[in-house]
Amino acid sequence: MSGHSKWSTIKRKKGAADAKRGAIFTRLAREIVISAREGGGDPDTNFRLRLAVEKARSENMPKDNIERAIKKGTGEDKEGTVFEELTLEGYGPHGSAFMVACVTDNRNRTISDVRHAFSKSGGNMAEAGAVGWQFERKSYFSFPSSMLSFDKAFELGVEAGADDVVDGGEEIEIFGPVESFKTIADALHKAKVQPQESGLRLIAKQEIEVGVEETLSVMKAIEHLEELDDVQDVYHNVKMSDEALAALENA
Repeated sequence: MSGHSKWSTIKRKKGAADAKRGAIFTRLAREIVISAREGGGDPDTNFRLRLAVEKARSENMPKDNIERAIKKGTGEDKEGTVFEELTLEGYGPHGSAFMVACVTDNRNRTISDVRHAFSKSGGNMAEAGAVGWQFERKSYFSFPSSMLSFDKAFELGVEAGADDVVDGGEEIEIFGPVESFKTIADALHKAKVQPQESGLRLIAKQEIEVGVEETLSVMKAIEHLEELDDVQDVYHNVKMSDEALAALENA
């Protein structure tokens, strides 16, 4: 599972993900809107919103943008666009399974765009439930290992109810049941650890192994999907080997 964190790190270094700052702010703002809509506009009581705001601040998103997004979510901004969360399923290259998390103001446009991206990569959209059974929702946190040693992170995770704590070298990942999200988030906050990634993620119950070239083909398909404005996250079931990650970093 630690391959996801390593791949995210590589993309950040290469600038492959969210190459334009506007795209970063758009995704962050939509996450804030959805978080505020679901749990209210107070970050002290809405943990998903707190993490979204902290991430926005770490990306130097202007305070006015953050406050505007919160007001859109709570309904204070009556002229705000109405967004909805949408998860689409599909098959990528080489038998890979994808779950595509979107936030959109136009469901039909998003479905059309995602379908086209799948087709462009040699995959295809799937009916609801055809792929979803291969994944389970988990609490997920990732942060630089420089912020907390693995031993301390492991102890923190166990005490907070995590299922697994993974040493990814430069980064540490914590996985846990959905209901442990608040507890783990609180523990990290108390330890002054700012996650680079956090949220409820869809984790493959069983990963498949393919060759290096095939893995790179799958990664390219994911990048096509991530380039879409409405796509927030893409989850997959391909195990990313060290060889494939090295090839991606040197590409």
